Amino acid sequence: MADTAVGPLSLAAGVLPEFEPPQVVSAAAAAGFGLVGIWFDAETWSAARAREVRRRLDGSGVGALDMEPIFVTPDGDWGERLIDAAVEVGAGNVLTVSRGLEPARFADRFGELCDHAAPAGITVVVEPTLLYSVSTLAEARQVVALAGRPNGAILADNLHLDRAGGNPLEALRRLDPALLPYAQLCDGPARPADGSPAALVSDARDGRRLLGDGALPVREFLAALPAGIPLSLEIRSRELRRRYPGAAERAATVHDNARRFLAGPTT
Repeated sequence: MADTAVGPLSLAAGVLPEFEPPQVVSAAAAAGFGLVGIWFDAETWSAARAREVRRRLDGSGVGALDMEPIFVTPDGDWGERLIDAAVEVGAGNVLTVSRGLEPARFADRFGELCDHAAPAGITVVVEPTLLYSVSTLAEARQVVALAGRPNGAILADNLHLDRAGGNPLEALRRLDPALLPYAQLCDGPARPADGSPAALVSDARDGRRLLGDGALPVREFLAALPAGIPLSLEIRSRELRRRYPGAAERAATVHDNARRFLAGPTT
């Protein structure tokens, strides 16, 4: 994949899970990222936090790629509130996952969220992952098709797609490029230690690796994506947290590793 085809890089919120969103913005700016992900915690988000996040974004020139997560459950969610927060900080996408809803019911709620986000020009993405109820690209495509909203799309995370099995790269190549506004990227081991739910959670939240330090087909994944879309570096890693306890140092490590990897050979 030629370097000219690589889109802007974003620091995913999950790289710095112990830091508050304003600190994540500042770390992304210091590391050289042009984009950043914003984590929404319904218990701690406030108007003051939104203003501070927006102030730091505006002051650094970093854009908010996305805000996450909306956990859609049978008992409800805080989706409208998260979308309103995304409007306040200028995020272009919001991320949803389904916790315990069958596709048709999830699609109904997904459509409502898309409608709430549409006036602000925000895209609502569904992320397929074995950790929740929509686990494959085909299932995510079904949800988006059932919802039938023009601002509904899919977030492809290469670790999650790999863990779902099958032939995810071929499925990715068959998708309409318009359904992939951005993607999440990491490296990782070939497989988690076992296939238990606990192992899959640990794999996704603690076991990701810097690009080139694992066994995932990262370059093949990049080649299957639409050229030039933003790449969110979703490198949740216990080892990185241990080695780089500071937000700025960890963000810089992730950024510099990605630039070196993406400038390297295409195969």
